[in-house]
Amino acid sequence: MEFLKDIFNYLLSRKKWWLAPVIIVLLLIGFIVVLGGGSAVAPFIYSIF
Repeated sequence: MEFLKDIFNYLLSRKKWWLAPVIIVLLLIGFIVVLGGGSAVAPFIYSIF
């Protein structure tokens, strides 16, 4: 969680708000990959991509 806090502080200090949607999309894709790795939801996630 320290890494996410550092990224958020970077966005606040440098005013790079255009990076926020990119980071959110990457986190969502990572969450979907982790969720679909070993669960019963995997066939449905694979059909999305």
